[in-house]
Amino acid sequence: MELDEFKLAVDVWLDAHAGELAHSFEGIGTLDEQMAQLGKVRRLTYDAGFMRMGWPERVGGLGGSNLLRAYLGEVLTARDIVEPGIYSLPEVLAPTMIDYAPQALAAEMVPRLLRGEEIWCQGFSEPGTGSNLASLACRATRDGDTWRIDGQKVWTSLAQYAQRCVLLTRTGTTESAHKGITALFIDMDSPGITVRPIETMHGAQEFCEVFFDGVVVPLDRVLGQMDHGWSIAMDLLPYERSTALWHRASYLQRRLEQLVAAAPAGSLDPVAVGQATELLWSFRARSRATQRRLAAGETLGAETSIDKVLVATAEQAVFDLVAEGLGTDVVLGDDPVSQRWRAEFLYSRAATIYGGSAEIQRNIIARRLLDLGADR
Repeated sequence: MELDEFKLAVDVWLDAHAGELAHSFEGIGTLDEQMAQLGKVRRLTYDAGFMRMGWPERVGGLGGSNLLRAYLGEVLTARDIVEPGIYSLPEVLAPTMIDYAPQALAAEMVPRLLRGEEIWCQGFSEPGTGSNLASLACRATRDGDTWRIDGQKVWTSLAQYAQRCVLLTRTGTTESAHKGITALFIDMDSPGITVRPIETMHGAQEFCEVFFDGVVVPLDRVLGQMDHGWSIAMDLLPYERSTALWHRASYLQRRLEQLVAAAPAGSLDPVAVGQATELLWSFRARSRATQRRLAAGETLGAETSIDKVLVATAEQAVFDLVAEGLGTDVVLGDDPVSQRWRAEFLYSRAATIYGGSAEIQRNIIARRLLDLGADR
């Protein structure tokens, strides 16, 4: 199906099913409500065929360009049907499963993710290491025909809801920090896994600590090759820092337009509004180019750090205007509208951290794109 034909079909279907797709909560809702809404929307769009477009047939998709699924996410976000952050997770994890998992495993698992039957999480970051994945200490030890995993992960998004986890573990004894890492696909209901949610300053328990105490995983759950997990992480992270953020641009544009409409006359500095708009559209243009490069068969890499820097800058610029335009209503208001603006403003402070900190992204740009040399 061509993109224009797909857009028309999606728009007509969304208009016809608007009531069924709408969420029942006011404002931003609780995380439980957002997750329930996400599951409903995934099921309805999957059964209608739209969620399957843009994914390979060998994993239950209907084929076609990634631009098809990009548009679906964009329009669902623009219509305020789903929250972009939780919606975008398959864009991060499904490509890795498709490319690196045993074919039968990918064919079994990916449709569950796309239809909303399952949530997956990403076990990368660890206490004290932050964005420095090469310092991970979580270890998988060979035990007959299984792995036994011991260690801890942190900032694991939606782990309390997840049925599966893409986990980076250390399996080798090499002195190289980037070697001897293996990616595993594990079941989150395995004995020995403890999940402890972390409440962020915007009031949601979106992140978790995850503890692994002798967790047994079958050998055939290795993604890619043993001790070559670093290359898988480097393949996954560009998606997290680029194509998965496409939906966020649509959300930011909608919220900026709503803010300008809601703010009292004269409360917003026109120059600041113009600057936020310029930053947002710079990111949208960059993100569109990234989607097009992926559609053309190009491999995403270090250049996606530019996408991440741009979206973080745009997001904070948009929500910096909230306090200026809505003032005490955001700080003190108890109504659902004020609560939503407040939560989104607070969450925007993390834009320069989630998905890899701004400092890490600029370092990647400097060293790998501009060839400015190693750290000194």
